[in-house]
Amino acid sequence: MPIDIKIPSVGESVQEAVLAEWFKKDGDTVQKDEALLVIETDKVTLEVVAEAGGVLKILIEDGETVAIGAIVGRIETDGVAGKTAVPKPAPAPSTPPETKTDELEKEPPIPAPEPKGKEVPLLKSTMDDIALSPSVRRLVAEKNLDVSQISGTGPGNRISKGDVLLYLEEAPAGIPEEVAAPVCADPSVDQVSEEVKRVKMSPIRKRIAERLLESKQNTAMLTTFNEIDMHQAMAMRAQYKEAFKKKHDVSLGFMSFFIKACVEALKEIPEINAFVDGSDFVYHSYQHIGVAIGGDRGLVVPVIRHAERLSFAGIEKAIIEYVGKIKENRLELADLEGGTFTVSNGGVYGSLLSTPILNTPQSGILGMHKIEKRPVVVDDEIVVRPMMYVALSYDHRIVDGKGAVTFLKRVKEFVENPERIVLEV
Repeated sequence: MPIDIKIPSVGESVQEAVLAEWFKKDGDTVQKDEALLVIETDKVTLEVVAEAGGVLKILIEDGETVAIGAIVGRIETDGVAGKTAVPKPAPAPSTPPETKTDELEKEPPIPAPEPKGKEVPLLKSTMDDIALSPSVRRLVAEKNLDVSQISGTGPGNRISKGDVLLYLEEAPAGIPEEVAAPVCADPSVDQVSEEVKRVKMSPIRKRIAERLLESKQNTAMLTTFNEIDMHQAMAMRAQYKEAFKKKHDVSLGFMSFFIKACVEALKEIPEINAFVDGSDFVYHSYQHIGVAIGGDRGLVVPVIRHAERLSFAGIEKAIIEYVGKIKENRLELADLEGGTFTVSNGGVYGSLLSTPILNTPQSGILGMHKIEKRPVVVDDEIVVRPMMYVALSYDHRIVDGKGAVTFLKRVKEFVENPERIVLEV
C-alpha cells in the first residue's frame, strides 16, 4: 500500500515551501526514518523522513515551490515490509548549499603547468582525499586549513561548515592565514567567460533581504566601537579548557564569555534589552540572547532563552545543540522567536571590523571580530596583545549614546577581567 509523502506544517504563518533537495532518486529503495528530502521556507529548513520502508516514487522535482500539505512523492511498500532487506550504504547527503548560486559552482580547473612561486601543498592532498561541499571547500581554502585536523560531525563523519567554524573558534590565537602564491595558468588557454546566470532567491535569502531593508528603513540605527584585550580571557580559557571539557563534555569557547558579559551589561542598561512598539517602549526582565550562526542556506539567529540563568557550560551546550539542529535541518520556528538582544561573531570568517545590522524589533546587536595581535600601551609600556574590535549597533530612538557607550565599556571590562563575571561585580 503506497504511503504519501507530504510537505509538513512548520508554523501557522507559513503557507508554502521550496522542495530544496531530494536525497534519493526516483525508484530508490528507502528505509523507515531515512531522510528523503529537505524543504526550505522563509524562516527554516527541515528534513522530511520516510514513514516506512519501500520504493520511492518522486512526484515533484526539487526546486519547485509547493503548498504546505502537498503530496510530493510516495513510498510503495508492497512486497517490501515483509522482507528483511539489507540496505546498501547510502551516500551521505551533500551539505545544502548556502544559496542557490552554489548549485551552479564547479571546482576550478587545475592548470597543466607547474605553479610558479612558493608552493603551499597543504590543501591539495587533504582536500582531494576528503569529500567537501563547495561552501566548506571555499572556507577551508580561504583559511588555508589542514582538513585532516578537523573532526567531522556530519553524516558519515562528513566535515560541515559548522565543524570548520568551531575549529577556527577553538584555535588559541586564531589560525595564521598564509597566502599562497597564485597559480599561473597557461596564457595560451582562454579562460575568459562572459556567461551570465540568473538564479531565483531562496525563501530564506529573500527573507534575510527583507529583514535587512526593514531594519535600515525603520530604525534610527547607530554604531559605536571599542576594542578588547583578550589576553586574560585566553589565559583563563587555556588554563581550564581541559578540565571544563572533562567535566561538562563541551568545549569552552569565547562566545560564552561575551554572552555572559552582555547579560550583565544588559541588566545595567535595560533599554538595550527593550524595543520600540509604536509609541511605547517595551522592556524585558529577562535576557533571551540570539546567536547569529551562518548555515549553508543562510544566516539564522536561534535564541538562547533565559541566558541570565545559564552557566558558561549551559551556554556552550545550547550553542552546540543549535549548530547540530542547523546542520541536520531540524531548526524549528520556536527556536528563532523571542530574542531580546543578538550577538554575532564575524571573526570566525576573518572579519576585522564591521557594522552589524539590527535584528528587528530588537534595539541592540553586538558584533565580535577577529582576534589579532597588535602593539598596545599597558602601564606606559608598549606590549603585544591579542586584541579584538567590537561593535554595538543600537536603535537611537530608545538608546542614547551614553547608554550605548557605557554598555560596550562594561562588556569590555567583563571580558578583560572574566573573574568579574563569575563574581558578578
